[in-house]
Amino acid sequence: MLIREATEADLEAIRTLNQHLHPDDPALPCSDLRSSWQAMLANPAIHCLVVESSGQLIATCTLIIVPNLTRSARPYALIENVVTHADHRRKGVGTALLKAALDMAWSQGCYKVMLMTSSRKEETLRFYEQAGFARGLKTAFLARPTPGRQHT
Repeated sequence: MLIREATEADLEAIRTLNQHLHPDDPALPCSDLRSSWQAMLANPAIHCLVVESSGQLIATCTLIIVPNLTRSARPYALIENVVTHADHRRKGVGTALLKAALDMAWSQGCYKVMLMTSSRKEETLRFYEQAGFARGLKTAFLARPTPGRQHT
């Protein structure tokens, strides 16, 4: 098992993995994703980590390091789009991936790392706790655009 930063060639495999995260989302073709993917790879604050096993990508997450003006100007980080291929869950893959993401954040001086999940499953919440995250320390709020309303 190898944990590494994604490369441009990993787009198709990550697109496929993301179907395990959001199976109801339409799988856009890579041609529609390529400009976003290239922007992510070019941004030094964004780290798309992948787990590779036997030449196959089996897990991924995105770590974003955010510059900050508080906490002695120490950055903070966000982890998003954590997904492990369904055939490789409950084998320590996701935990190893999150540990690598946390290690990267700590090595860049982050004072905290935030992660949100929409899952209410106790097993998922325990997974994140076992990976080093604590629930109940802060309250998360989420805003989404109102459908049909024009935003300026």
